Amino acid sequence: MQISKFMTPEIIFGNQSIAQIGESLRRLGATRVFLVSDPGVVNAGWVERIMQILSQQKLAYHLWTNVTANPKDYEIHAGVAEYRALECDAILGVGGGSAIDAAKAIALLGTNDGSIVDYEGVDKITHPLPPMVMVPTTAGSGSEVSQFSIIVDSARKVKMAIISKSLIPDIAIIDPQTLMTKDRQLTANTGMDVLTHAIESYISLAATPLTEVHSLQAMRLIAKHLRPSVASQYNEEAKQAMAMASLQAGIAFSNAILGAVHAMSHQLGGFLDAPHGEVNAILLPHVLEYNFIAAPEKYRHIAECLGESTAGVSLPESSRLALKAVKELSRDLDCPESLSAIGLVPDQIELLSAHALLDVCMTTNPRDMNATDVATLFRQAL
Repeated sequence: MQISKFMTPEIIFGNQSIAQIGESLRRLGATRVFLVSDPGVVNAGWVERIMQILSQQKLAYHLWTNVTANPKDYEIHAGVAEYRALECDAILGVGGGSAIDAAKAIALLGTNDGSIVDYEGVDKITHPLPPMVMVPTTAGSGSEVSQFSIIVDSARKVKMAIISKSLIPDIAIIDPQTLMTKDRQLTANTGMDVLTHAIESYISLAATPLTEVHSLQAMRLIAKHLRPSVASQYNEEAKQAMAMASLQAGIAFSNAILGAVHAMSHQLGGFLDAPHGEVNAILLPHVLEYNFIAAPEKYRHIAECLGESTAGVSLPESSRLALKAVKELSRDLDCPESLSAIGLVPDQIELLSAHALLDVCMTTNPRDMNATDVATLFRQAL
């Protein structure tokens, strides 16, 4: 049996759990907190509530919101300059994957030298990071529990995957009530991202029994609750279930890594500044079709978790029900079905395919790929 590791932060989950932010930071020794968020979360009122909590704990803080939907290297460098100038000693990230990835990248450079591009790849971090508390407001990226930070190298227009155990936050606080301020489209996009995390981590070459249980349960929750969550902004049961699905899928992919969907979507996010969850929704059916021969038994389990009946159905037929379930969910959520709809043109495919092969997520895809295979999938998704 192979040796495997399984890592998570301390996790605090439940309605009103954001009230524990101040106490959590105090336990980690924080005195001056660098609060990273984005304008959307500020407008929803969550940042004001959190600043009140920090003040009640007599914690000094500085709010930084200069991050875009796909965080750029120069945004991170600007944030680090403020972090250092203000002599902050802890990081609090509040928002979706963009804000949390940015918060982790700022923490990285807060105690490590150089540029953020120096840390692309696996285990490049040499010095300990400051204390980190992350609060997701979407379901979601899973970044609050993962060892990933995804940052755009603006010179190359490539999303860099920075992976290190050092990037796993100390404490993740998941309050499902924060999901009630997200609109239908964002809920659908982030929900499809969660589904992609669950599926790719389950069929990953690095999956283990410890990760598979989380991947499968995330799929079950998504099948039952993502549609209701998109349908109603105030469906509390659906929001709680999707917050849990995002958490479990995040735990799974942090430990099992991902696959070709993310290797490809990272390129589109960096090159076109396209929404990550939306790109995943478009690519997922095509990559699932390609990977089918690598894991038919697992595909049958995916189909069952997504609500398909496999009783009395042959393995090949039941496995293909996974593709049917994913396509139907995406269509029910009105997700776009083509990459041309988000701006991809055929002339860009060769470069994007070459870059995708270098993405670390490609190493755990269950079926081997070359540049021609990747380009074919991009063209199928056009």
